[in-house]
Amino acid sequence: MKIKVNDNFSNIPESYLFSDINKRVNEYKSKNPNSDIVRLGIGDVTLPLPKIVVDAMVNASLEMLNKDTFRGYPPEYGYDFLKTAVKDYYKRNNTEIDLDSVFISDGAKSDLGNMVDILGDNEIYIPNPVYPVYLDSNLMSGRKINFIEGNEKNHFLPMPDSLDYNPKVIYLCSPNNPTGATYNYEELTKWVNYAYETGSLIIYDAAYEAFIKGDYPRSIYQIPNSKYVAIEVSSLSKMAGFTGIRCGYTIIPLELKANDKSINKLWKRRQATKFNGVSYPVQRASEAALSVEGIKECKKNLDIYYENAKLLCELFDRKNIWYTGGKNSPYIWLKCPNNMKSFEFFQYLLEKANIVGTPGVGFGKYGEGYFRLTAFASKENTLKAISRLEKLL
Repeated sequence: MKIKVNDNFSNIPESYLFSDINKRVNEYKSKNPNSDIVRLGIGDVTLPLPKIVVDAMVNASLEMLNKDTFRGYPPEYGYDFLKTAVKDYYKRNNTEIDLDSVFISDGAKSDLGNMVDILGDNEIYIPNPVYPVYLDSNLMSGRKINFIEGNEKNHFLPMPDSLDYNPKVIYLCSPNNPTGATYNYEELTKWVNYAYETGSLIIYDAAYEAFIKGDYPRSIYQIPNSKYVAIEVSSLSKMAGFTGIRCGYTIIPLELKANDKSINKLWKRRQATKFNGVSYPVQRASEAALSVEGIKECKKNLDIYYENAKLLCELFDRKNIWYTGGKNSPYIWLKCPNNMKSFEFFQYLLEKANIVGTPGVGFGKYGEGYFRLTAFASKENTLKAISRLEKLL
């Protein structure tokens, strides 16, 4: 063929980070078939869905048997019952949002990746280390990326102090993936003030907000003026265990405008053209998960992940290993011991302890020398990993 393709794809790695990890693990297992691998790498949940969620999904599926309750295409922006459930969830967390600002999606990753569709050729600023979708989606669109360095000195919570005052698109994630670090009110206020003063846009990833404990913002909209500068993307993947069910939501305030153009209307038009909505049974399941009773049920699973993270943090405290995360996040971001490189430590853990984690350099060059472990394994496997690490580190 002689057609042209998008050459920007040549600017991203050919293989996805976790595909590379799986290849390495499979190669090791083929040579060591009796190895007992404990996976603390990919951030996938392991506990089953709460009963209230499954019941809602089953009941909604049964409705499809009856011509009076059957539903075809769902609304591109989500059913009002789920948008109302999202609005009420925010209100219970001391945050007011408009119903028309809520867009239901099949997960945070999709919306974060698709957001480039409605944005022009802006300066893009992304914290590094970083969740790959922010970087890759912009590279695929030919955008030039500027990195904001995360490091031990700033506890992997970079601030706008060194940035110029040109308008820009800024990606923030709190609690952060991969580092688990969480912005407090003062720090997040500085970012909002910077965006407000410079005419910049913040794309705020709040996918892990359900893990926050203590006095930290659960939403960027708890910060004054944020509705004029921020889009918030969130998900039920980790909060309700929906990694295999797929449902999330994006908040685009009606106040958010760029050169007098409504960002809300641009996204609404984009979704109507390119998205067919989330299935009715999944939206009913999501509504149940966000209800008062649903949150109580989801919290039972979250408490198990909290305990896993606590036990891992206690181990690293005993070993005097520097880390962030684990307190408001299911991720622990640790400094590789003995000045090991990230993939060197990955191979060391795999071969010496049969533990799989995620090399920090896979999230960007400033992640070199660091390593991510997750608390999403079963309690049994977490304890097994801790026992092995206790002897190895």
